[in-house]
Amino acid sequence: MAIDKVIKNVRIVRPGSSGPEQKDIGIHQGRFCEIEDDISVDKATEVIDGNNHLAFPGLVDAHMHVGIYSPLEQDARTESKAAAMGGVTSALTYFRTGQYYLNKGGPYAQFYPEVLEKSAGNYWVDYGYHLAPISSGHIDEMESLLINHGVSSFKIFMFYGGYGLHGKTDQNAQKEFLMIGDDDSYDMAHFEFIMRAVTKLIHKYPEYANQISVSLHCELADILNAYTKIVQKDKTLTGLKAYSAARPPHSEGLAIWIASYLAYETECLNINLLHLTSRKAVEAALMMQSTFPHINFRREVTIGHLLLDYDTPVICHAKVNPPIRSRADVEFLWEALLDKKIDWVVSDHACCSKELKTNNTAHDDGNNIWVSKSGFGGTEYLLSGLYSEGIKRGMSLNHMAELTSKNPADRYGLKNKGDIAIGYDADLVLFDPDETFIVRSEESESIQGYSTFEGMELTGRVKATILRGNLVYENGNTVGFAQGKYLHRPTKINHEMN
Repeated sequence: MAIDKVIKNVRIVRPGSSGPEQKDIGIHQGRFCEIEDDISVDKATEVIDGNNHLAFPGLVDAHMHVGIYSPLEQDARTESKAAAMGGVTSALTYFRTGQYYLNKGGPYAQFYPEVLEKSAGNYWVDYGYHLAPISSGHIDEMESLLINHGVSSFKIFMFYGGYGLHGKTDQNAQKEFLMIGDDDSYDMAHFEFIMRAVTKLIHKYPEYANQISVSLHCELADILNAYTKIVQKDKTLTGLKAYSAARPPHSEGLAIWIASYLAYETECLNINLLHLTSRKAVEAALMMQSTFPHINFRREVTIGHLLLDYDTPVICHAKVNPPIRSRADVEFLWEALLDKKIDWVVSDHACCSKELKTNNTAHDDGNNIWVSKSGFGGTEYLLSGLYSEGIKRGMSLNHMAELTSKNPADRYGLKNKGDIAIGYDADLVLFDPDETFIVRSEESESIQGYSTFEGMELTGRVKATILRGNLVYENGNTVGFAQGKYLHRPTKINHEMN
């Protein structure tokens, strides 16, 4: 077989294996076609020297928010470049109707084609979307979204019914925020009906059963409202510590219990518990797994919650939902990761400018946590952050590949992603495990303008990112053009090479 590219002198890191393997990699028509000890260069059109770097499968950043604070077509360009910088080759973005994003309500039949139109030609990496059924009418559209558009994962924001994106609000304002009608209620009953709809899809399309899922942001509005009122009166609590106290860990834990029982009641068997931040959240998730062993729970953490605690000096720049927690919680997340009780690590990347994060006035020093917008970027440091801290704690390289590639790819129906294997998309990260660097926001491809990890020393750096056999990032710069393709999920298995 003719080979388009041969990558020589690399140490392959495969999920499910033990230790890196010194191999050559052959690529033909955008897929891995040969993995051998020594591939003859005479067979190849192009030869790339891997410089003895580690070769990870392209990362699947399964939790991003592209287009939330900037126009989608603009955000897709800049933030997918940041993703490529971090070794990401597949970006899955949470999207919904309502304020932010496209700032539109209405049916997905009208809304989603516009999303796809604005996305086309603007992503430097392959991309897909998780969608949130916000109105009751959206539930009726879920089958069409699955079959016609390949959207196989649906999100529930549990706190949206009675609490704002950035802080307290009343229910009328929240309805305006969600752009839903008077007859609609974004509440527990709505969440139940979403799960029942997913159960019906799983039964109707058994060939897709393992890839159709519900993802939940687990916090309860009643708890957030009550504790925010208490914390804002307590002048001894400020900054990220105050924000954590206002959205306490037991709100996560209680929401996880409720979500899990709803899954049991509705026989919704594929549940993703997103961005767990605390001991209480993880322990609640594990208790629910023990209580309902037949439910296929998946548990997620973000690189931000693994690298930051609420004493970090960046203050409002690190405001996010759920909040950054204590150092004790951070260390518990790492313990759970090492024990393989967490299934994947993501960035939850949401590019939020300095102007939205601060509100510098005569009465404000720019660190008012209550007026700052929620969310921050970080996809460009996903692999470096996990490697830098994980290697100190004894995490294996192969486990890192499972957490950042294989596990999310399998769950979300990316059947040609997540591994370095014959027939898979030739998505690859060349990674120097010995290079140490200081995080500097001005070096990022993102236009955020700051980093919550600013000044942090990380060990291990992405040197090149290859998307379906094509170089898209190398030595600090994106290269080529925006060639990301839309991921219609579940993708078709095509692991046979001609």
